[in-house]
Amino acid sequence: MPSLKRFTNVCPPWFYRVLSPRYLLCQVPASNRTAYLTFDDGPVPEATPDVLKVLHDYRVKATFFCVGNNVRQHREIFQHVLEDGHTVGNHSFDHINGWKTSPGAYYNNVMHCRDFVESRLFRPPHGRFTPSQYLLLKKEFRFVLWSVLTMDYHHAVSPEQCFINAKENLLPGSIIVFHDSVKAKKNLLTALPGFIEYALSEGYSFEALNGAL
Repeated sequence: MPSLKRFTNVCPPWFYRVLSPRYLLCQVPASNRTAYLTFDDGPVPEATPDVLKVLHDYRVKATFFCVGNNVRQHREIFQHVLEDGHTVGNHSFDHINGWKTSPGAYYNNVMHCRDFVESRLFRPPHGRFTPSQYLLLKKEFRFVLWSVLTMDYHHAVSPEQCFINAKENLLPGSIIVFHDSVKAKKNLLTALPGFIEYALSEGYSFEALNGAL
């Protein structure tokens, strides 16, 4: 069984955080108990509609960082995300890995996603990008990373551990990452309602991110 410490993830490494907060966001400055739920990798029919139902039931707004090719294939689900009042962000066209991609190819992939997802928010898949890629994209997008990574997608993480990862790292202004994907579905749909209930009971509210941040 993996240790709690191994799978408790907070903000990305310091060498990302030294970039200008005007362009790279790990946590939202907050004086009250507001937090930000985000979902990566959708929309997909196996998970996204279930997430939308949970958010609707708790009257919570969130931000979905969408893969362009998934939006292309599932436009009606993407439209449902928008109609429910959630915000969206760019997560590249096909979940490209920045550490294995040239700057030009990475830029083109992200801009191709923009053909399907109109947003100035961008989350690099895997949180991986290079300085050159950042410099190419920073005028077009606000990079959004996270302060709490639930690890819901990891095969060795249980739903209970996923919940603990979210609960124990929650702070005002936290940006929490779940994944509306097939491999994360079991952990996600078990941990998410409990985490929302816990946060609400502790006086937190949830808001969607927006391009004006």
